Amino acid sequence: MSTPTVSRGAELDTWVRFLRAHSAIVGKLNAELVADHGLTINDFEVLLHLSWAPEQAMRRVDLAASVLLTPSGITRLLDGLERSGFVAREACATDRRVVYAKLTPEGDEKLQAARTTHLAGVHRLFVERFSADEIASLADLLERLPGANGDSPDC
Repeated sequence: MSTPTVSRGAELDTWVRFLRAHSAIVGKLNAELVADHGLTINDFEVLLHLSWAPEQAMRRVDLAASVLLTPSGITRLLDGLERSGFVAREACATDRRVVYAKLTPEGDEKLQAARTTHLAGVHRLFVERFSADEIASLADLLERLPGANGDSPDC
């Protein structure tokens, strides 16, 4: 199998634009959440996943996989959220090796306040730049990419 040569063609330009747009949008969304709510975008995503989980709790290892962080990365992030009172550690009743992260009422309140800011930013920076048909086409195209549907990001 031959290795593709890297040229400055349409494919590479499109890839670079995709990466730059993603980085710029995530950076702006993160800055807004930090400025308005004191949460990073990763903090927000963790609170969101916990809010969706049964009993608003997840095993820390599962939470790390859901938000695409390493085990040490999720530990550092959860430590900060615990110090803020937004997440609590909860032991598993049947397996002492398992520790859950549980959304607290304060964390849920913070999430609800931050959600408005975040969704407004997503709409302003992404949604309103496309027509409804373009959004539908983009969704169909992105669905082809590994990990786009929350499945394993493996190729």
